[in-house]
Amino acid sequence: MIKTLLNSFILFFAFSAYSQMDCYLGIGGKDDETIKKVFKLDSLQVEKMRNWGAELKYRNSFLINQADNLLKRHEESSPEVLMTMSHQYKKLLDSMQSNLRMLDKRMLGIFNEEQYNLYVMLCNQIANSPLYPTVPVNEK
Repeated sequence: MIKTLLNSFILFFAFSAYSQMDCYLGIGGKDDETIKKVFKLDSLQVEKMRNWGAELKYRNSFLINQADNLLKRHEESSPEVLMTMSHQYKKLLDSMQSNLRMLDKRMLGIFNEEQYNLYVMLCNQIANSPLYPTVPVNEK
């Protein structure tokens, strides 16, 4: 019963954390090769994407460990404790999403105007809001 309740809380917060309408590139994930091909990245952009993807994995590894430990510590906890734990878990998920957003914005900052316009067009096609780059695209 408690385990089912815990899983329900986790699923609820996982979906609510990722149901944003922002349009993420998702660097550092399984789609890096697709990003490279779709946006026709040059070698410098590919290198930076790989480095930032590694940074994302490093940053999130600590948060993932905290989340795993949180789940292990509260497997058999009362519903009240599980509710508190679910809020802590959501904060960890939000931090992971913030890391993704920050590094995607960095990547968008090194896009040229044509690449950024393609990104905006693709985001609009799926009715998501494009992110604004950390550094304006036309100021490179």
